[in-house]
Amino acid sequence: MITLVWHHAGLLEFGIIRRTKLSSMGNLILASASPRRHALLTAAGIAFTVVESGVPEIRHDHESANDYALRMAEAKALSVTARFPAATVLAADTVVECTGEILEKPFDAGDARRMLRLLSGNTHTVVTAFALASDRVIIESAPITSRVTFRRLSSAEIEAYLATGDPFDKAGAYGIQGAAANFIASVEGSRDNVMGLPVREVLEALKRHRIDPR
Repeated sequence: MITLVWHHAGLLEFGIIRRTKLSSMGNLILASASPRRHALLTAAGIAFTVVESGVPEIRHDHESANDYALRMAEAKALSVTARFPAATVLAADTVVECTGEILEKPFDAGDARRMLRLLSGNTHTVVTAFALASDRVIIESAPITSRVTFRRLSSAEIEAYLATGDPFDKAGAYGIQGAAANFIASVEGSRDNVMGLPVREVLEALKRHRIDPR
């Protein structure tokens, strides 16, 4: 269901509403428009509201994958908790690193092609950091790491995948849950983490803070 969420500052945002009342600590806001994160939380039985943070994703020079993902997740959570201090805010950021290069979302088909060629036949690291915030402060955050190995890809396979349009909104130019699942030789760690949200760790963190948004 699409609904309208008013900021207390008077601005209007669109969100997919899982729970509309934002007055208690038990209500969860997901600070992400990612359909993968929406699907993972929904599958876990979590009720939530979507409010995009609007925070630009800009890496600092020499920033590691862990530090970059964690800084972005915390910045997104703080941006939204500043607007909705009574709610609990969950934010996340995913970064892919392969052979020492951090791969963000590709800016065009050529960039996506280059990333997929780099991933082909290699093992890369996927870091998804999550952050929980409430009352304008971070209450918990952590980076979670998985390792993914691609089989060797042919040029035809790469071109066919580019033609689907799937790579262009994803760090590293692929999604493990889509057509690129066929590219995966092995995964060490959480597949949910590779999709964009370490669900087990998030649920454990919510439980530690006695938050039950169901």
